[in-house]
Amino acid sequence: MTTPRPESLPFPESLCHRCAAPPRYVETRTSVFIMCPLLPGKYPPQPVRACALFRPVEAAPKPE
Repeated sequence: MTTPRPESLPFPESLCHRCAAPPRYVETRTSVFIMCPLLPGKYPPQPVRACALFRPVEAAPKPE
């Protein structure tokens, strides 16, 4: 399991990439799957545009 670089994210419009869960990226030779640690099904159909369990990642505080 790896974390792709931001410019190479599969399904870039998916909420999964912005979720605090955080997702795991499972790569095979021909596909990339996004695994959710919160959902019972684990591998939601992509792209995810709405999710009852979505929690946005909190931004780091800006230095003063």
